[in-house]
Amino acid sequence: MRKIVIGIIVSFIFYSDFLSAQSLTVEKIMQDPNWMGVFPSNLNWDEKGEVVYFNYNPEGNPADSLYKIRISEPSRIEKVSLDEKRNLIPSNAGTNRAKTKKVFTSGGELIVYDIAEGKRKVLIDFGDRISNARFLYDENRIVFQSGYNLYVYDQGLGKLQKITKINSGNRPQEKKESLAEREEWLREDNLNLLQVVREREEKKEATKAYAEAIKEKESFSYYLGGKQLTNLQLSPTEKFATFNLITRVDNKRTNVPDYTDASGYTTNLPTRSKVGDQPSKVELAIYNFEKDTVYLVKTDQLPGIKDLPDYVKDYPDKKWEAKERDVIPSAVYFSADGKYAVVNIRSVDNKDRWIALMDLEQGTLKSLDRQRDEAWIAGPGIGWSMGGGTFGWLPDNKHIYFQSEASGYSHLYILDVTNGQKKQLTKGNFEVFDPKISNNGKFWYLSTSEIHPGERHYYMMPLMGGKMEQLTSMTGNNDVALSPDERHMAILYSYSNKPWELYLQENLPNATPKQLTNGQTEEFKAYDWRDPALVQFKAEDGAMVPARLYLPEAEKKNGAAVIFVHGAGYLQNVHKWWSSYFREYMFHNLLTDLGYTVLDIDYRGSAGYGRDWRTGIYRHMGGKDLSDQVDGAKFLVSQHGVDPGKIGIYGGSYGGFITLMALFNAPDTFKSGAALRSVTDWAHYNHGYTANILNEPFNDPIAYRRSSPIYFAEGLKGHLLIAHGMIDVNVHFQDVVRLAQRLIELGKDNWEMAVYPVEDHGFVEPSSWTDEYKRILKLFNNTLID
Repeated sequence: MRKIVIGIIVSFIFYSDFLSAQSLTVEKIMQDPNWMGVFPSNLNWDEKGEVVYFNYNPEGNPADSLYKIRISEPSRIEKVSLDEKRNLIPSNAGTNRAKTKKVFTSGGELIVYDIAEGKRKVLIDFGDRISNARFLYDENRIVFQSGYNLYVYDQGLGKLQKITKINSGNRPQEKKESLAEREEWLREDNLNLLQVVREREEKKEATKAYAEAIKEKESFSYYLGGKQLTNLQLSPTEKFATFNLITRVDNKRTNVPDYTDASGYTTNLPTRSKVGDQPSKVELAIYNFEKDTVYLVKTDQLPGIKDLPDYVKDYPDKKWEAKERDVIPSAVYFSADGKYAVVNIRSVDNKDRWIALMDLEQGTLKSLDRQRDEAWIAGPGIGWSMGGGTFGWLPDNKHIYFQSEASGYSHLYILDVTNGQKKQLTKGNFEVFDPKISNNGKFWYLSTSEIHPGERHYYMMPLMGGKMEQLTSMTGNNDVALSPDERHMAILYSYSNKPWELYLQENLPNATPKQLTNGQTEEFKAYDWRDPALVQFKAEDGAMVPARLYLPEAEKKNGAAVIFVHGAGYLQNVHKWWSSYFREYMFHNLLTDLGYTVLDIDYRGSAGYGRDWRTGIYRHMGGKDLSDQVDGAKFLVSQHGVDPGKIGIYGGSYGGFITLMALFNAPDTFKSGAALRSVTDWAHYNHGYTANILNEPFNDPIAYRRSSPIYFAEGLKGHLLIAHGMIDVNVHFQDVVRLAQRLIELGKDNWEMAVYPVEDHGFVEPSSWTDEYKRILKLFNNTLID
């Protein structure tokens, strides 16, 4: 009998532990993420394609360490020693055309690495720090940078040559003795009176003039003045160097007070300036060695350089001048043989991107492709103002490749610089990511969303276009790192309810991927994490809006719903992989356990759905992105039995902004909301993000007025929770302080504010996460449930 009782007790304890593991609490899901497990990131290969390196933390250290798996021993995970880590070849090392050697720098050493032999050779020890080593077209010659100048090392001759003369500061001016008026009069009077003294002075001046006439001409030097040099590079022919010059502007910046500084004193954190401040000026310069001079590239002849934006029609009383716009040229892209040079150029207002062929002798440009967007230029592979994105040369040295949203989706294009003919290689209502050319120059490797906007797969495709052949097969996100020999794919893979793990697969269609890591803890695996349904609903303008839907079990359904608004604006969260919003994902599981229906929407402005979706918020944030939330609420009412009087909304950053707009401008739809780290007035946010979408406040005040929640605070009817970190250097605490004063002046009393003294924009401390989400849950439980 005693054994039976003990058995019952043990079984009860085990069952209680099981139930505890199965149930979720805010404290549990907001604790240090290590409770979930250990997951790999940042994949890299060794030079021979034999070892996969990745960041990992199975020891529970404060930060990830570097680990490796040899493909010959795929079940063995090894920690990389500090010595081995120090000896790894840098990922930005230069490679020769045959891909047999790499060149890189370490401190003052110039090093060549033989891949087949696995040996490195120090060519020179320069003394000072050097960087940016590259093979030239004559691969016996290597160029590198030290300070503001380029040097070329000839391996055959063992000779080092400094080839540019660029200096900081201003050119020294010859000092000329200047005399006061009285002194000058005395000198002239003395010379007029004393003949010998006068003759000696005249002889001295003649000698000086003769010395100047026969003096060897001083070699050319270029002085930067107060400008910053970047992107210094040598053409493969060694006839030219090119570089960008940046003139920084000291705009006024906001100070964010830190009341919890270790010193015990309140200190100020210097942060960013605000939208509309004067941008830095960027120029492109050419160093012509034959002419021994430097000159700037002319951009005044670019087509459409004086075009005015369409929004000026909304301001008929303002005089608009069609003048040459400021532009930002990228670094120069030379063909491998040095015959051609191409540059990406963005207008400062970001409504134009030109790809132009450079005449290096004249410093002029010929436009090859112009992408105009009355909203703003962006999208996968498009890059940013100073370049980046997908761009390069085909092996024939006459075709360039790039991505463009000209078709409405970001696709891969090639263009023949000799005749301007352009060809679109990928087509359809999907987007392309990270294309690269195969080692043999015959194929592309690329990722796309062709199967579904919420999936990523890896493909190969003929170089000049044709049918894409799918190489990955796992449903979700397949983030591929291809081995240097192209025999294997290391894949970071995740699914909606499965965090990232490392897989290895042969580079063949239909090959079976093998899982190499398995990092989930038993505690995390004990809960049956939901696989949310991916659904669509019709918006008021007829567009089909994608969303993630979490449905409670019928017996638990409480008739209430919560809509989550992701942040960043341009971000995708309706997909089939592990979300970067993993805390929110777990919170949505908790809400669903409690009987809530949860909807997570990729509203207008989100990533993943092409140009029109991306720019759907242009000049009106809080327009279609808000109406998509309202239409989502209607969808829940009509299709999923949600009580129209029991709908809440929450989100952080851009999601917090939309939450405010929802409670202020759609108060009859949303009964309560939690606005976290919210922008309340776009005129107080940064320039790079805001000016793209709303232009500049002094040029387009209409856009700012209709997009900023602070102007609509009088519409608040429901219950509002505002939460914000006090040392937020992105969306400043000032935003919610100003809104709080506005709500006070309006006599609103159905709101509260939670402040987090030690938190920036992205919270770090589990205690802060826990406090914030306990308040959110309390808000919804108190306002949405009877």
